[in-house]
Amino acid sequence: MKTNERYSPVPSSDKEVDIIDIKGIEDIGYVQQDAIILNSLLPEESLHCRHGLYFQDGRRRVDYILTYHIKKPSSSRSRRSSRLTDNAFTRSLRRGRAQPPPPPPPPPAPPSPLPKGDAEAGGMADHSLDYHEDDKRLRREEFEGNLMEMGLELEKDEDTKTPGVGFVKIHAPWNVLCREAEFMKLKMPTKKVYEVKQSSSVVEKINTFIHKVTDPLHPNTEENRTQKVKHLSYPFSREKQHLFDLSDKDSFFDSKTRSQIVFEVLKRTKCTKAKYSMGITSLLGSGVYMAAYPLHDGDIDGENVEPNDRKLLYEEWASYSVFYKYQPIGLIRKYFGEKIGLYFAWLGVYTQMLIPASLVGVIVFLYGCVTVDDDIPSMEICDDRKSIVMCPMCDRVCSYWNLSIACSTARASHLFDNPATVFFSIFMALWAAMFMEHWKRRQMRLNYEWDLTGFEDEEDHPRAEYEFRVMQKSKRREMKTQKKPSEISEEPRNKWKQTVQTAMAGLKLAEKEKLTCKDRFPAYMTNIVMMLLMIGVTFAIVFGVIVYRISTKAALHMSSNPTTRSNVRLTVKATAAIINLVVILILDEVYGAVARWLTVLEVPKTDKSFEERLIFKTFILKFVNAFTPIIYIAFLRGRLVGRPGSYLYVFESYRMEECDHGGCLMELCIQLSITMLGKQLIQNNLFEIGIPKLKKLIRYIKSKRAAFQEEEREKRLQRYETDHFLEPFAGLTPEYMEMIIQFGFVTLFVASFPLAPLFALLNNIIEIRLDAKKFVAELRRPVAARAKDIGIWYNLLRGVAKVAVIVNAFVISFTSDFIPRLVYQYMYSMDGSMHGFVNHTLSVFNVTDFKNHTAPMDPLYLGIPVHLCRYKDYREPPWSNTPYDLSKEFYAVLAARLAFVIVFQNVVMLMSDVVDWVIPDIPKDISLQIHKEKILMVDLFMKEEQGKLQVLDSMLSAGKDNSNTNNHSTVARSRSTPHARSNNY
Repeated sequence: MKTNERYSPVPSSDKEVDIIDIKGIEDIGYVQQDAIILNSLLPEESLHCRHGLYFQDGRRRVDYILTYHIKKPSSSRSRRSSRLTDNAFTRSLRRGRAQPPPPPPPPPAPPSPLPKGDAEAGGMADHSLDYHEDDKRLRREEFEGNLMEMGLELEKDEDTKTPGVGFVKIHAPWNVLCREAEFMKLKMPTKKVYEVKQSSSVVEKINTFIHKVTDPLHPNTEENRTQKVKHLSYPFSREKQHLFDLSDKDSFFDSKTRSQIVFEVLKRTKCTKAKYSMGITSLLGSGVYMAAYPLHDGDIDGENVEPNDRKLLYEEWASYSVFYKYQPIGLIRKYFGEKIGLYFAWLGVYTQMLIPASLVGVIVFLYGCVTVDDDIPSMEICDDRKSIVMCPMCDRVCSYWNLSIACSTARASHLFDNPATVFFSIFMALWAAMFMEHWKRRQMRLNYEWDLTGFEDEEDHPRAEYEFRVMQKSKRREMKTQKKPSEISEEPRNKWKQTVQTAMAGLKLAEKEKLTCKDRFPAYMTNIVMMLLMIGVTFAIVFGVIVYRISTKAALHMSSNPTTRSNVRLTVKATAAIINLVVILILDEVYGAVARWLTVLEVPKTDKSFEERLIFKTFILKFVNAFTPIIYIAFLRGRLVGRPGSYLYVFESYRMEECDHGGCLMELCIQLSITMLGKQLIQNNLFEIGIPKLKKLIRYIKSKRAAFQEEEREKRLQRYETDHFLEPFAGLTPEYMEMIIQFGFVTLFVASFPLAPLFALLNNIIEIRLDAKKFVAELRRPVAARAKDIGIWYNLLRGVAKVAVIVNAFVISFTSDFIPRLVYQYMYSMDGSMHGFVNHTLSVFNVTDFKNHTAPMDPLYLGIPVHLCRYKDYREPPWSNTPYDLSKEFYAVLAARLAFVIVFQNVVMLMSDVVDWVIPDIPKDISLQIHKEKILMVDLFMKEEQGKLQVLDSMLSAGKDNSNTNNHSTVARSRSTPHARSNNY
């Protein structure tokens, strides 16, 4: 193993581990540990360290892990490695570190002779590879030295069962935890406790009763039990440590907080040799380190597994056997942090709110099933005695057909197109408003329980890519402002001074520099062009599916098989919906990668800005991708057709497709259900289960370990090695995104698919446990992040809820037959009933007006000659003065539709605003408790100040007494002195 000035060698009898040791850190209060403590350890005493959760001394807990690639040293590299080590030692001497020089490296083994050509080629490749490896090693050495100067304690382990991977274990001592907790303004519980009371005794009794009734539904965790008392929290301060209970310093900062503190140190520790100058992010991006992650608390199954939070989460949250229970949100927050805790809390609230929406949706669907036999328009369509002859559905190959063939479609359409769907649309709009208000109240309650009241998002560190771009910009400006070469040659004696001044000027310029809109203008233009291009690709694919439907329908009508010809509609609808689903799934992955690439081009300054821009682009692209086919069916299909004798054609060959006689609502329901269920089953569930397992298998194969050795390997591996094989945490954006798209399916077109909330509920029950298992068992432990809300996702939810009101108004008005039926019933019906409605909506066409080569090839298909056929539209008959023009009934229905859209939109939005205004954002009891906390905090500090004043007064009075005593003794001595002198004389 290579050694250097920062690592103290361990005897070869022990495990090949290097304890990082550095001098000269006493100025920050760092108490150095003994690096040779390994020699005194016995196997029994190092039980915890063998599990990988502690350092080799068995006392210091591992708070964070850095992994890096290990390359076996070659003979050509040994001499260069020793030179680099000597140079590093020389640099350490220049910094004034009093440390003995490292032992000389062992002499290199003599290289084996190679043919001349192979030796030259291999030497060039090895030289380039060794140079990069040595460069990365030097960067690691500098970075780790800087970490130790910050007070962290490090331990290296390269002799692991994971070949080619080295591990750096990081421990944050008490003084570093205190310092960083104060910098980060972490709120910690004080010794002061107070009783948590409800706003009134009635509310308290109701809550107690509800809690007793739902007790079997609560998980068996300490954090989920109702607390009668609460610790008063205050931002940690080293000057006010007496306020906190520090009797057990090991557990005062839990593992989540410790890893969070270490990550903050890693982010702001500089490495000047890296491509960028700031933090662990740049080192991970440049390959200096392979990964950086905190450890899980322990194993989740197996014999003699010690109790830990991870195991408890696996049993009470990640198991499918507890699907009916509430989530242990408190324990989730304790283990994963506030940001992930808020996501699962939001998902739980959303799933709970889907229960009443599902019940109402099922009732609406059952209402349609019960009333389908009483629906007069369906009865008229199914009546064979009326024998209404319809015009052909396509040119030439299609013939005339009886309207009674559409009986089953008309009856099925009534299940989703009935007066109850209007009520359900209004209900879902109010449901969305209630859901948003309920979440805001739940969020405020969690903020109070998690001590996040008053928390403000701090300015994040600049991203490494942003700093690199700023550095490039400052260097370019610096080069422009440099002196000319002739002027520089006139001052040869001040070259060193000039170099220093130039460097200092560059640093000051880099601090003042920032990327402006002008710098980002090319990236912004690229974003606009690419976003429009991707949306255009979506439209083009939808148009391609339209052409597929039209051409397939014409081809199937030409089939000689009667079964094929009778099932043309069903075949075309089902296959087109499946094609749309496959395209949506593929484009979702493509658009996610494109959105990330476009966001990287913009070079956002902070991680928060990067995340928000990425979310916005991804949402726009995936929203358009998911809903464009549905929007086409709902609002465009059947309206760009024309009429018999004057149809609209695509490529001058294919007629634009029409809606069924029962309307396009049935096909909209089919497309919506297949897309929604397909995305949930394939993308959200199968992908989430299969892809992590596949990646894990690939990592095992790359590590040259067979799959059948998994159980044996798990027993031998340390905790940090086991976590290394887990999938890295990729953020919450994919989890939120799939739920936001699902929220769109539930709210946007709910008028056409009342069962959407039910399917969403069933999916979410599985999704919660699936995500839980993934976070607990499949992913590396994420770094805890503080957050007081769900951020930009709340604004997206509000936007979708507002758009849903408008979309449902247009679906009811233009896609369904609700408005035409009302207009007929109250304006044209003779007896106020729906009798004659079907005949009222059908116009007449004279078959002699067909254009050339468009009339049916088999006009006697029905067995009778046809002179007049019917088609669905409001047009004048052929015998009128203006044949085939739009009739006055068309304009009456259009005016009613537009009026309904305006009235529905304004009424529903007004009702939503009333709900928003009536329900307060902050629960009354939480508001009272927050006010009570402020009073108790002021009282606590007032008592502390009074105590300080009393101590000061007592010290002053004691000082006065001492001074008086001293004065009296001085006077007594002065009086006794003359007598003494007189006695001497």
